[in-house]
Amino acid sequence: MYKPTEVDDKIAHKLPEPKGYRLLIATLQVNEKTEGGVYMPDKLKSAEETASIIGYVLKVGSEAYADASRFPNGPWCKEGDFVIFRSYSGTRFKIGGKEFRLINDDTVEAVVDDPRSYTRA
Repeated sequence: MYKPTEVDDKIAHKLPEPKGYRLLIATLQVNEKTEGGVYMPDKLKSAEETASIIGYVLKVGSEAYADASRFPNGPWCKEGDFVIFRSYSGTRFKIGGKEFRLINDDTVEAVVDDPRSYTRA
């Protein structure tokens, strides 16, 4: 259902640096069609993007996962990982029509190799 958001040079230089314990996440774009070939209405696509639970870690704040008492085994994820996080979490914003989020480091629930097989229940 999803494909990675492409971040081109026009957008990349506008991306904020996450501060403190936050992660900058690129949300995944919702496909135009369902698996059955039906085109998704814009309103439904928008709702799916808003409620998304999977994203791509673009940047990690300087204090993310630094608290050894909260993260005794080290970071839960790193830049370049696909992660599952809580629906509607973080600060949502768009640049060039693409949605991004700033989420807290402890919002990450899991790391996945290939996000294509996951959908929100």
